[in-house]
Formats: sequence, structure tokens, C-alpha cells
Amino acid sequence: MYLLTFVLHNPDLLEEVLEAWEKVGVKGVTILPGTGLGRMSQSRFMRDDLPLMPSLEDFYEEHPQTMSRTMFTALKDDSLIDRILEVTQSLVGDLSQPETGILFVTPIVRAHGLEKGKKK
Repeated sequence: MYLLTFVLHNPDLLEEVLEAWEKVGVKGVTILPGTGLGRMSQSRFMRDDLPLMPSLEDFYEEHPQTMSRTMFTALKDDSLIDRILEVTQSLVGDLSQPETGILFVTPIVRAHGLEKGKKK
């Protein structure tokens, strides 16, 4: 089992990426808003009213449209990884280029709660 994580730089492409992933067989995706050091360093996103140890909500309230989206999904095997990479890059561009995103895959040693039956 694998955890595929994708940090999407352009949040405007989120729906397109989700649709493409679903078409290739991804069953579920968790999405979180986020920001990285690069965006924090840019003066146009710097805020002087943030606390010393800000929470994600502190960033989200002010600039949700500028925040990246971190998407992750658990895959039973590695058969979908190349297809997910292909459709992702067809939408966002070559991931080796700036301002596209970061995609990485890690093995899942143990997982609990992924396989749930439907409530009756």
C-alpha cells in the first residue's frame, strides 16, 4: 500500500486534477489548504498581524485563494502511480518546472480505518 501526496501550486486547477484522478481510478482524496516557505517569504503575502506561532487558520482566513492544496490518497498497489503522474502533469505542467507542484509516494507500513463498510 502507498500514500501518494501531491502539493498543487495553483488551487484553480484543483477540480480538474480531482476529475482526472477519478477517471484513472482514484477512489478518494483528502485535500488540505496550505502554504510553504516560498510563499511566506514573498512580501505580497507577508502579514504583520500573524502571531509568532501561527496556525493554519491564521493563513486561511486571509488568503485562501493563494494557498496551495495538498492532496493525498492511499493506493492499494503501485499500478495507478504512473497514470496519476501522467494526468497530473498534463494539467499542471512538468513537475520539474517551478510553480507546478510536488508529487511524492511513500509506502504505508500499516493502515487502520481505510476499509470501512457502508452504514446500514
